[in-house]
Amino acid sequence: MRILFVCHRLPFPPNRGGKIRPFQMIRHLAERHSVTIATLAHSQEEVEQGSKLREFCEQLLVEIVPNPIRWGRALLGLASAKPSSGQYFWSPALQSRIAATAQTRGFDRVWVHCAFMARYVIDVPCDFKVLDYGDIDSSKWADYSQHRSFPLSMGYGLEAKKLRRWEKQMGRRFTRCTVTTSNELVEFESLGIPKPCTVIPNGVDIEYFNPRHRTAASKPVMVFVGRMDYFPNIDGMLQFVNHSWPRIRDAVPDAELRIVGSNPAASIMCLRELPGVQVTGHVPDVRPYVGDAAVGIAPLRIARGTQNKVLEMMAMGLPVVASTEASRGIRARAGEHLMVAENSDMFITQVIELLRDRERGERLGAAGRAQAVKGHSWPASMAIVDEVLELEGSAAVAGGEPASQLTVTT
Repeated sequence: MRILFVCHRLPFPPNRGGKIRPFQMIRHLAERHSVTIATLAHSQEEVEQGSKLREFCEQLLVEIVPNPIRWGRALLGLASAKPSSGQYFWSPALQSRIAATAQTRGFDRVWVHCAFMARYVIDVPCDFKVLDYGDIDSSKWADYSQHRSFPLSMGYGLEAKKLRRWEKQMGRRFTRCTVTTSNELVEFESLGIPKPCTVIPNGVDIEYFNPRHRTAASKPVMVFVGRMDYFPNIDGMLQFVNHSWPRIRDAVPDAELRIVGSNPAASIMCLRELPGVQVTGHVPDVRPYVGDAAVGIAPLRIARGTQNKVLEMMAMGLPVVASTEASRGIRARAGEHLMVAENSDMFITQVIELLRDRERGERLGAAGRAQAVKGHSWPASMAIVDEVLELEGSAAVAGGEPASQLTVTT
């Protein structure tokens, strides 16, 4: 089949959440189909870094939209009915290239990753279009509004309402839809879109993130991995350091905290002044920083879909303590494959126990690795992609996840 794949970020290298899922889909589709990719980049340097993507497609349509133009369009969106986040990812030039390519080439299937990009293909002639929401982003913006002070809280709340209307309007224009988890499926159903929706779980590269990259933890080191210019990560780590870190250090005086991630915000950089805290900034490979740690942490208060950082630590055999929010998209059982904390007191207790009892940590890490392999296999998820693409008519796809594989948080 000839497939048009549209995504909001140039999905190579696949080094962040918004790139990993579309890259895995593109790589899989390229094995059997002719794929045209349409996407956006911030700079020529980003385009050059993503040039390897050409190995997985027949045609790559990339438009460079620098940050000043993106933010200008987003600000203009404040005065319109369109969501500003959608305007941020808008490029008339890319839309023109997609339209011209569709006219000359023709497509059997259209696959769009992220509702922001749906408008690019509304007029593309094709009888079978899939909108992969990934996560329902309007819910994320609503969460933001609850964790920011005025006037940002009002701005996020308005964006959530506009984006929710957008998600409803766009979803109705597609043949079927997909999401990452059963929780996101519930959110999708609340939109009232009369289209079938399939759960396609996120996976993890179990060969790249492998226990062979781990060494015996010589120190009681905790590690957090994630982009540190991303608000949920910033919020989660600031809350953790301000409220939980002092109590953990009192209980385990030689404990260390390692924060690994690109573009740390100023508030995160300041944490380096605290005893035992390391902020690495960008690293070419996170595995050495995870490999000699004793415990992985994910103390997020805001989290949608599947947290790749949790899956990657589990796949490496590292015992993980996650907040309820960060664990929801993981196919695992609390207390057996990872620890899940409902509040900060529980989080502190679980971290301290694992720092003190390394044998228990190793058992938990081994169980977590086994479950990551079982519950988050990319080949299994890609088999669902094939099923969706090969469907005809309006037959629905079962979208739930086996209850026995979902995280238990009570």
